[in-house]
Amino acid sequence: MRARAPLLGLALALVLAAGAAAQARRVAEQQVQDVAAQLRCVVCQNLSVADSPSEMASQMRAIVRERLEAGEAPAQVVQYFVERYGEWILLSPRRHGFNLLVWAMPAVAVAVGFTLVGLVLVRWTRRGAAAGRVAATPVDTAMRDRIRRELEP
Repeated sequence: MRARAPLLGLALALVLAAGAAAQARRVAEQQVQDVAAQLRCVVCQNLSVADSPSEMASQMRAIVRERLEAGEAPAQVVQYFVERYGEWILLSPRRHGFNLLVWAMPAVAVAVGFTLVGLVLVRWTRRGAAAGRVAATPVDTAMRDRIRRELEP
């Protein structure tokens, strides 16, 4: 019985180590998916590397996995792809420099649109009020008599 105790301890240690390694791989796979979701597929261009079925995307996921397993931080892996492909590789542009226009222009466009709609509405209401005033002005009697004469057969 005492001879089996070390073997049982060794077997238990191996099972626990295998479980811990599998858990570490799952965490790494989630990190791979998180990083790959930030990158644009070079082939599909409208899909992330995480979602793309292309061969290039699977190669990029493999590079992400290798770099994460080598101990690089997710930000370093993303920076590697930015250095290799440029800012274009990011699905969501960074919020600095010229890229701020991408984030600010929708809000500016909405503000300009509301301003233009407001100006048009003000102009329309002024024209309507002015047209009502013109119709209400009295016509002098000489003009009224002339109009009646021209309209009579």
